[in-house]
Amino acid sequence: MAITAAMVKELRELSGAGMMDCKKALNETNGDMEAAMEFLRKNGQAKAEKKAGRIAAEGLCRIAVKGDTSAAVVEVNSETDFVAKNESFQEFVAAVAEQAVNTDAADIDAFMAEAWNADPAKTVKEALVEKIATIGENLNIRRFEKVTAEHGCVVSYIHGGGRIGVIVEADTDVVNDAVKECLSNVAMQVAALAPKYVATADVPEEYKEHEKEILMAQAQNDPKNANKPANIIEKMISGRLAKELKEVCLLEQAYVKDGDLTVAKYVEQVAKENGAALSIKKFVRFETGEGLEKKVDDFAAEVAAQAGL
Repeated sequence: MAITAAMVKELRELSGAGMMDCKKALNETNGDMEAAMEFLRKNGQAKAEKKAGRIAAEGLCRIAVKGDTSAAVVEVNSETDFVAKNESFQEFVAAVAEQAVNTDAADIDAFMAEAWNADPAKTVKEALVEKIATIGENLNIRRFEKVTAEHGCVVSYIHGGGRIGVIVEADTDVVNDAVKECLSNVAMQVAALAPKYVATADVPEEYKEHEKEILMAQAQNDPKNANKPANIIEKMISGRLAKELKEVCLLEQAYVKDGDLTVAKYVEQVAKENGAALSIKKFVRFETGEGLEKKVDDFAAEVAAQAGL
């Protein structure tokens, strides 16, 4: 297929690689953006895999909590940042979060069909449609997740006024201010460093094999490794994979408030100080617009199109 400048620009923004490298990757993969990113990673040209998709949609994440054991995070999108700052919109998102923390729905479709808590005469979907009519802009209740602790507690953290919402669930036999502060610090860590898994044991084998394949391709394409024996390269790959897993697993990450500790060691330290059997069981992290692409209006192109140019 024909490779356009817009496609090259998008891949460059996603990968951080050079323009010509991006063009070559798209040509090699017939314009498949995901395959092109893979091509760049294998050839060591992707400086950073920034995100699976551009984070650009507007809106808010909000969290509602019930006591120490239940919390729900929601993401509601709007077309513009202006509306996201609107008090009426913010009140609606808070109401959606309250709906979520009280729901038994297993998915977004069931959630949207529920009776709206603020007015049981309408459904959640009908309440959304009504709010769209009032605000005059397209809105979308994109996702929610409810977390209930059976043997401990949950804590929540909102960052950037609603750009990121985090819930952390812990198993613990002691729930006091010190333990809650610890979990709040862990939630801030999740917001800041966006881990994918709680611990190395949670990482699927498919993920490890895929990353190992990428690292192997990078090593084989590096001229410095041309004369190295296969067993040396294998050890090198294993070391790089172990380092990568430390970056994507919460408990293995360096604790942001004390670089001499991992998150696991920090939690262990707080547990010992409070005589608690404390462990991180789960976390949920929502980032507004994650994986969504915002429409970019090109005024000049629009004028040219209307003029038949």
